[in-house]
Formats: sequence, C-alpha cells, structure tokens
Amino acid sequence: MSNSGDGVAVEDVRRIAELSHLQLNPQEEAGMLRDLNAILGYVAQLNELDTSAIAPMAQVAEILDLEGVVEAHLREDKAGSCLERSSVMISAPDSDGIFFKVPKVIER
Repeated sequence: MSNSGDGVAVEDVRRIAELSHLQLNPQEEAGMLRDLNAILGYVAQLNELDTSAIAPMAQVAEILDLEGVVEAHLREDKAGSCLERSSVMISAPDSDGIFFKVPKVIER
C-alpha cells in the first residue's frame, strides 16, 4: 500500500490490477478503490475488539453445539478409489507423465 497510511491509493489499485493481470477502466478503478478501503476500514474495526478472552480455534464448527447437527452434515473421511494416472495424463495438453505442465504465468 502507499506510504500515506490513509488506506489504499489509486496507485495501489493499479499495481494490484497489474499483478493480477486485470485491465480496469477508470470507473472500475474507482469502485475497487472504494471497496478495498471499505474492507480495510472493516478490518480496522475488527482490530479494535478485545479478543484476549477468546480461545483460538481451527474451525467455526468447533463452537457450534447443535446436538449432532454439525456432525450429520460432514461426510465420513475414508479413502476411496482414484483415477489411474495414465488415463488422466493421456488427456493432458502437456505432461511429463507424472505431472501436468502448465504455461508460465508470472513473467516479472
């Protein structure tokens, strides 16, 4: 972000768009600027909350106690059959036989 400390600047939006390979017109830049600053404002509000008494958790579902409702919606974690590598790789546009090869997208 810019060094102004006032949030995201137009130059920041343009750099993010460049890194994301997006072409934004001036109206889209203005909208993105507004949206990113709104998000940062919301995060700043959240940072003001005292969370010192809140225990860390890995998933939101950990705090739900709905008498088995949460567990009922989770599938059983079990191993299943996989596709044969050779049958998948034959359909790939480019492969070394083990991995898919994809074009390089970062040129900077």
